[in-house]
Amino acid sequence: MLNFDFCSSTYYAFGKGTEKRVGELTKKFNGTKVLLHYGQGSVIKNGLLDVVRDSLNKENISFVELGGVLPNPRAELVYEGIELCKKEKVDFVIGLGGGSAIDSAKAIAVGALYDGDFWDFYEALATPENGLPVAAVLTLAATGSEGSNSSVISNMKLGKKYSLRSE
Repeated sequence: MLNFDFCSSTYYAFGKGTEKRVGELTKKFNGTKVLLHYGQGSVIKNGLLDVVRDSLNKENISFVELGGVLPNPRAELVYEGIELCKKEKVDFVIGLGGGSAIDSAKAIAVGALYDGDFWDFYEALATPENGLPVAAVLTLAATGSEGSNSSVISNMKLGKKYSLRSE
């Protein structure tokens, strides 16, 4: 066995029907106004988005939505999410889907509390000092984004794809 150290501040809730507890868990972590952030297809087709909406409604937690995350999540949608969070006074971000939706949600969460351009973090021009809490409702366990402190975003205007790692 290899020796290693592991530190994770991630709270995990697993099990059948856990998606029905999203509202309860959001409330547990003091979320009162949520951004639901998701991709283009599976969470809509399989009904997961409706289950999460119902769970938030059951707990009287208001939310706004931003769909359309593509594979290799785009900076353009992150900018849109940041503006939406600021305008709507969002205090909690939920990424629904796979690694792309979760990475994009993380980028929005740090950008929403930053006065500059969130891309500064990806260019290593600034270090995030804080961010909105992020939850992940995972549909595909592939990238490990749900349990990591990193996020990968593509900036198509600049032709760059960078990652951010932050505690």
